[in-house]
Amino acid sequence: MSAQPVPASYPGRYLPSVEERSAGGVVVDIREGRALIAIIARLNRAGRVEWCLPKGHVEPGETLAETAAREVAEETGIEGRVLIGLGTIDYWFATSTTRVHKYVHHYLLEATGGELSIDNDPDREAIDVAWIRLDEVHRQLTFPNERRIVRVAWHRLAGTA
Repeated sequence: MSAQPVPASYPGRYLPSVEERSAGGVVVDIREGRALIAIIARLNRAGRVEWCLPKGHVEPGETLAETAAREVAEETGIEGRVLIGLGTIDYWFATSTTRVHKYVHHYLLEATGGELSIDNDPDREAIDVAWIRLDEVHRQLTFPNERRIVRVAWHRLAGTA
């Protein structure tokens, strides 16, 4: 009897780990005295809609802040100027062949132009985009760690952090 390779899905199989870095942010526009932020909707692997902050992979030669501005523009249609860093979220996930330790660096951006649109998202991950009031966005965002980043943005804008 010859030995068969262990399938990647076998529970005892060791998966090699890799690190990935992404950047994105909280892009803010002030209208009629209220702060609005642009968020996007994506479908998760199970086909459910998740509302999240725009973010994506770092391209060769880009800084994290440059990536954040580019990804916000691509996924929301809104051009923005990076103001400050807001923090980093890290988490693990697995593919069929690799465990991934993902780091997502978030920045606060001031909206400088553009119009809400998902038409320029090269990966076609965003399925919708919306301006949501900063004081109400916690009800819409899917992930608690992104709600935490938005709270940091709120405190920075209010001058309490």
